[in-house]
Amino acid sequence: MLRTRTRARPLSSALLRPPRRRRIPARSYSQDSVTDVHPVDDAPPPPHTAEAWLFADSLFPIRLGIWDVRHYFGLFRQELVLDRLKQIVGQVHTHGFTPVSYEPYIKDGGVFIRFRYTGDASALQRIEADLKQHVESKGGIPSSTSFRRGGVWLVKGEPFREDMFRFSSRLLRVVYEGPDPREETVFHTFRPYGRIVNYSPATPVPNSPYRAAFLAFSDIRSAVIARNVVHGFTLQGDHVSGRSPTRLRIAFEPAVHAHAIRDWITNHPRIFLPVLVFLLGTLTYTIFDPIRTFMVKAKSLDWLDYREYRIYQWIRQNSLLRSSLSEPSESVINPESGNAWQQRRDAEEALRHYLTDTMTTAAFVHGPQGSGKTRMLNKILKDTDRPVVVVDMALLIEAPSDAQLVASLARQTGYWPVFTILNSMNNLIDLASVGLTGQKAGLSSTLSDQLEQILTTVSTALRSAAETRAQHAKSVRMDEQHARERKAQEEQVRERMQSRTWWDVRMGTLAGSGIMSELALGEEPFSDVDNEPRTPGSADSEKGKESAKVPDTQVIDVLPIVVLKNFETGPGRDMKEEVVNVLAHWAATLIEGQIAHVVVVSNNRENSKRMAKALPSKPLNMIALYDADPTSALQVVKQRLQENDMKADFTPEQVKLVERLGGRASDLAILIHKMRNGQSVEDAVEDIIMSNVSELRKNAFADDAEEAKSLPWSREQVWAVLRLLAERGEVSYYDMLVDFPFKGDDLSLRNMEQAELITITTVNGRPSVIKPGKPVYKHVFERLVHDTAFKVTQDFAYNTKYIEANENIVKACENELALLKDINTGLDTRHWWKWLIGTRSATQLRAHYLLKKMRKAETLVEQLDKKNVELKAVLKQFN
Repeated sequence: MLRTRTRARPLSSALLRPPRRRRIPARSYSQDSVTDVHPVDDAPPPPHTAEAWLFADSLFPIRLGIWDVRHYFGLFRQELVLDRLKQIVGQVHTHGFTPVSYEPYIKDGGVFIRFRYTGDASALQRIEADLKQHVESKGGIPSSTSFRRGGVWLVKGEPFREDMFRFSSRLLRVVYEGPDPREETVFHTFRPYGRIVNYSPATPVPNSPYRAAFLAFSDIRSAVIARNVVHGFTLQGDHVSGRSPTRLRIAFEPAVHAHAIRDWITNHPRIFLPVLVFLLGTLTYTIFDPIRTFMVKAKSLDWLDYREYRIYQWIRQNSLLRSSLSEPSESVINPESGNAWQQRRDAEEALRHYLTDTMTTAAFVHGPQGSGKTRMLNKILKDTDRPVVVVDMALLIEAPSDAQLVASLARQTGYWPVFTILNSMNNLIDLASVGLTGQKAGLSSTLSDQLEQILTTVSTALRSAAETRAQHAKSVRMDEQHARERKAQEEQVRERMQSRTWWDVRMGTLAGSGIMSELALGEEPFSDVDNEPRTPGSADSEKGKESAKVPDTQVIDVLPIVVLKNFETGPGRDMKEEVVNVLAHWAATLIEGQIAHVVVVSNNRENSKRMAKALPSKPLNMIALYDADPTSALQVVKQRLQENDMKADFTPEQVKLVERLGGRASDLAILIHKMRNGQSVEDAVEDIIMSNVSELRKNAFADDAEEAKSLPWSREQVWAVLRLLAERGEVSYYDMLVDFPFKGDDLSLRNMEQAELITITTVNGRPSVIKPGKPVYKHVFERLVHDTAFKVTQDFAYNTKYIEANENIVKACENELALLKDINTGLDTRHWWKWLIGTRSATQLRAHYLLKKMRKAETLVEQLDKKNVELKAVLKQFN
């Protein structure tokens, strides 16, 4: 039965006042606001008056979550909606139906109506039926959105107007506070409010003695009506499987349970991971790749460089602050100082010629540090005005982690945005995938893959930049051509006007009369040009021929330039060969695809082998830079000292000391720095030489025998080269290669060149002469050779190794002679007539050769052993 309240006491004095119409305040937007309705007459209510509730649904938008802002619109129209509701509901008077209050419930989009009536519980059914019929006759109750009209429902339970974050959904959780009812009973109780699509049997509620079932409606409106009408309803009598009553407590259940997505992903990794990979790839390809291509293109064309803007250039030229905005001058050796720098000018000319020629190979610019490679390259790039991408490999190699290495490459090329943290996340996903599915998801990528991805985007951007520059150059050429044609046409008209062979209808007196006068026709002489025969389409063909005559240099002049600085490889350096290989193959791809000119800059000629492997069929364009000659070096030192207001006059002895440093810019800079600090020329040069002696002794010979094993050469090999260079200054490459301790092994010599201990000059592409790694090393080698203790130690070790090598020769000869003796034993003795004519057998000839070789080796062993005895005596003199 429905719960009602009977009032037998008389009405208060407030209710006996004359009726007065009350309006909802304009600012009363809370869902807790209540509108009271007073009786029209002053008569007391009948003695058997009861109260009940109605629920009017769909008057406001149902709030589906915190993000749903539609309910604010309902709040603004609350007064209007309630006025319409009062007007419709107030027209029904069945069983003394009298509305008492209207309580909006904005969250569920409805209004609770408290009313009085006379009669027993059966009267409520009649009141509900009449209200429904009346509302339907009016077409429903108008809502705040005017799209949907609501209805009225008799509340069987208790209204529960809460404002918690429990938003409406199609799923209801019904808690049975008592015995479980039958499924049929539950269905018939809730079915009048909408279609039920699913029912889950009751299960125990955690930490509660009650059980709960789940009801799923076809739409949210039905669930909202059921929840607000049936909540608190008590099933009694034969409707339950027990004697005690069962109270229904109803709440909305979220349609998506907590962690449902996570649980589905965990349970279906074979489906989710491939889909995730596909979505990430699609997102990167469709959104980020075009952005990255544009950013690389913008960087190569200097679109993002504020120094290229006209406003900045105007400020630099006209502002009072132009001195502060100008770039600082570089304190470097001027390559134009002195006529002896012809080699550097030749190298610059060779590089310019390469950049204006077709792309068939890469230019490899090599030279010692301080030889002016960077200055020469910057000058040429500034003159060419072409898109340039510079990759400094030293910054890549010095990166402490792979993520920072990738970020450094992206920063240098303009590749943005880059998400280095995603690779770490992908590694974690792969580990999780291995644990769940037994195989990797394929999300993580190696360092090479990440670098190749960036460089592929850079290649695309460079091709686009070349097309942009080509279109701009074409438009400029067309404008210039049109200007020339217009100027030629104006000149031709001017000449014809001067010679009176040109007529313009807008000028002069018209000839003829009548129609002739109207057409401005008359006697007009024709020129020789007018008499020339013309064929249709001749003008177009001439333009096509002119466009076909455009030289290929105009196409080459718009191609980008890629510069790989500090291209260093080899042992003894903390180099990542993987990075070098990727960049070398990328450079080869640019050349083979005719995308850009590639200039590789390195301190050593040996580093060209890596590029040569990437371009096996195309020899590199080798461009060499060398140290300055002593005269130019001395001139530079004087110039720098004069700039600092220092005395630049050197005595002949001091000039000779400065010439010991040669033309290496780094050593000259150290000399100038020391002289600025107050040191004399003699002390400064001596400090430079001695510091190089200590550095060379450590790098070439190592501190101990154990550390020397990690060197890519032996101590005997570097001592042999060092000793000869100290005596002669230069040594023939092949003389050194074929003799002990190299014996044809050129790898050690290449490694010495890689470490800048020596320099191997070439003639026609082949090694020719070995020289010190830098000019000061000539005197450094002399210091080491004249260091008696060091020289004796190295000579003793060298002789020991040489003795071992010759003793091995002697042993090999003895073994072979014993074998030849066994062979001769099995053969017949030599005939007497062969002895007369001096004929020898093959074994005898071989034995004679081995004896001579063994004698030579034995003699050398004795000599070296004797020298070692003397060296031991010298070593005993040192403490």
